[in-house]
Amino acid sequence: MIKLNCEKTIHKIENKFIKENLPIIKIGDSVKIGVKIIEGTKERVQFYEGTIIAKKNSSINTTITVRKIFQGIGIERIFLIHSPKIASIGLLRSSKVRRSKLYYLRELKGKASRLKQSF
Repeated sequence: MIKLNCEKTIHKIENKFIKENLPIIKIGDSVKIGVKIIEGTKERVQFYEGTIIAKKNSSINTTITVRKIFQGIGIERIFLIHSPKIASIGLLRSSKVRRSKLYYLRELKGKASRLKQSF
């Protein structure tokens, strides 16, 4: 009984912080994520552009793993999409994929790592 009340209370508190204006993002989409960076007293938005290779859904703790290639080296970053540090998420293009995790892209390079675009 007490455990059930605690879960309801936690769920109520979490719902206040869930962002409503997010685009529908799927695995294989190319996205541009604006991350708030604080440098001293100034705050700016830095964009991170890449392909979503994984997504983990659990209400407020929903995360996406975004991979990009920078100077020939693959960089992956995990984002909490409901975090206040995320300023914006823009959908650049969607791709047709048949898997829920695209970890096989880690071994591919160049043109081999392209995904088929869906319209």
